[in-house]
Amino acid sequence: MNAPQQIRRIAVLVSVGRHPLSGARRYSRNDAAALEIGLALADKHRAQLAVLHAGDAAEPALAEYLALGAREVEVLACGAADDPGRTLAARVKDYDLVLTGTRAEGAYDTGMLPYQVAAALGRPLLAAAVDVGVADGRATVRQFLPKGLRRRVEAVLPAVVAVHPLANVQPRYAYARLRAGAIRTAPAARFEDAGAAAWTLGAPERKPVRLAAAEKRSGHARMLSATTTESRGGNVVNGGTSVEKAQVILAYLREHQLIDY
Repeated sequence: MNAPQQIRRIAVLVSVGRHPLSGARRYSRNDAAALEIGLALADKHRAQLAVLHAGDAAEPALAEYLALGAREVEVLACGAADDPGRTLAARVKDYDLVLTGTRAEGAYDTGMLPYQVAAALGRPLLAAAVDVGVADGRATVRQFLPKGLRRRVEAVLPAVVAVHPLANVQPRYAYARLRAGAIRTAPAARFEDAGAAAWTLGAPERKPVRLAAAEKRSGHARMLSATTTESRGGNVVNGGTSVEKAQVILAYLREHQLIDY
């Protein structure tokens, strides 16, 4: 019988965030939570920790990860037309555990990077983790679910874990660590992103408006729905053509006066 795999190498993938009001570039709070979990696991299991970023080494916001505890940030050169998911996957293919934030902090970031890395590596992905534990060759996470619910799931190592913004950690910023750390550029395989030409990147002009039907229930009923998972009505349409399904959606929007045509 094979012995359980021990965790020896941990990688934390970090990105550049934006302040929600000023738009100033800074460290990503999501990735900072992943870094804090990675530091704790590396200290507990005496594992090697690598902090990686795919992008431009001249980005000043990367230095803030040094203040958050990273001894070194390794930057893989990656341009706007390159595929960062495949570049990072090629770098971390020999690591036992890969940690990253759930998504970056831009206005329309898709949150697909953890899935792209896991797919390129052929490894399981544990998403929305609020805490992470490793034992007997398995990664066990407690997942964030709506309405305060949580559940525990596990996967055999090696694995990829996406850390939720509400993770049970508190990153600590120390300027002395920023001065002691270093940012290093490392050679990396570059992969062209075939879909990059179809996208136009720019600063958002306004936030998207979420359509929501007006509440017609009593305050007591609304308080109960916030703590239970019972259905709030509506129709589930599994059959029919795409036109028929679109007509059901259009009828709902007209019924609740969310559109005026």
